Amino acid sequence: DEFGYHAVEQPLTVYDLWATVLHLLGLDHQELTFRFGGRDLRLTDVHGRVIADLLA
Repeated sequence: DEFGYHAVEQPLTVYDLWATVLHLLGLDHQELTFRFGGRDLRLTDVHGRVIADLLA
C-alpha cells in the first residue's frame, strides 16, 4: 500500500524466513522437528517455504 504497512506483491511470513535460513544452513525445514508437549513440531510450521527470489 502507499504507507508500506502491507505487502502488495508476494507477501512473506516469518515461517518463510526461517525456511530460507534453514535451507542456507543445509537443513531440510520439513524434516527438522522438535518435541514439545508430546507433539513433534516444526520451526516453520506448515506454512514455511524457501524464498527462492532471495537466493537468486
